[in-house]
Amino acid sequence: MLLAVEQRKTTNQSMIESKAVRSVVLTNPQGLHLRPAELFVKRAAQFQSKIEIVKENLRVDGKSILNIITLVATEGTPLILEATGPDAESAIEALAELIERNFAEEEPNEN
Repeated sequence: MLLAVEQRKTTNQSMIESKAVRSVVLTNPQGLHLRPAELFVKRAAQFQSKIEIVKENLRVDGKSILNIITLVATEGTPLILEATGPDAESAIEALAELIERNFAEEEPNEN
């Protein structure tokens, strides 16, 4: 569920900076361990936006495997994904999809 998309023009720049926020629930049976964290970071690195993951009162850099592991997120954990930057909405969509697919490395088969 997309919670918010906000656009604002920064004072010293002519480009518009967007912020997107989305709530997800971790459904991967093994939780957010090293392999899924690595996949998340690789996907996040494809975007210019700053990516953060929020679990309760913890906020971590979504482009750092070590930071993500500190969340100790198990199956059923609610997370909030936040992105700020020129491609924030695209980043949140891609990262939420990765989580919703349980970090599947391949595209689902349509057969």
